[in-house]
Amino acid sequence: MYREQPSGVPGVMLWRSAPTGARPGGTHVLPDGCMDLIRHADGFLVAGPDTRSQYSDLATGQSLTAVRFAPGVGPRFFGIDACELTDRRVPLDDLWPSRRVRALAGRAEHDPVGALVDAARATTHEQDPMPDLARALSSGRSVSELASALGWSDRTLRRRSTRAYGYGPKMLSRVLRFRRAVARARAGDAFARIAADCGYSDQAHLAREVRMFSGATLGALVRGHPGSAENRSTA
Repeated sequence: MYREQPSGVPGVMLWRSAPTGARPGGTHVLPDGCMDLIRHADGFLVAGPDTRSQYSDLATGQSLTAVRFAPGVGPRFFGIDACELTDRRVPLDDLWPSRRVRALAGRAEHDPVGALVDAARATTHEQDPMPDLARALSSGRSVSELASALGWSDRTLRRRSTRAYGYGPKMLSRVLRFRRAVARARAGDAFARIAADCGYSDQAHLAREVRMFSGATLGALVRGHPGSAENRSTA
C-alpha cells in the first residue's frame, strides 16, 4: 500500500509504503526529476534523479517512510549537486557525517514522519538563487529563450541545470514532458491528443519517449496503475 500527502514544507512531499502481500516482488519507479530520502529497516537511502525506470524491491516485506523533494530542491537538503546522484541510490551515510545521521535516526525511531519533515523544513526554507527552470521549461519556453532571458550562455544554463536538477535543461524538459504525458494518459485522455498538447511531433514520437524513459508502452503504464481512469470503480 502506497500513499502520499503534503508535508507542509514547500517542494517536499511525504510518502509512506506498507507491504500488503497482494502483489509480490518490487516495482518500477519512473523518472520525475525528484530526489527522495527513504527510511527503511536498516537506515536511510537516498534516491537521486533518474533518467530511466528504476526497479526497486525495497518495499517488499517492510514499511517505508520517506520525503520526496521536487526538482531542484533536493541538493539544498543533501548538500550535494544533483548530478552526483543521477540514476543512483546511496546510503545517507555516504553524504552526511555519521553523527548527523545518528541524530536523525534517533528522532525517527519514535516519530519517523515528524523527524523527516522537521529535517526537511530546517534545510529547505533557505532562499535558492537558482531560477525555477522546471517551471519555466514546463511552460513551453525553449532552452535558448530561457538562457537569453536569464542573461546566461547555453553552456552556463546547462552547467547550472545539471547541478540543480541532475539533468541538462533539454533532458529536464523531456522528463517533465514525459511525466505530464503519463499523468494525462492515466486520467483517460486520448494518446493522440496527449502527443499534440504536450509538444511531441506525433504519436510515434510520444511512444518512443515513453519507451525510453519507462521501458514500457504508454498503454501498459495506464493499465498497471490503480489510479488510472480505466481502473477506477464506477460505484
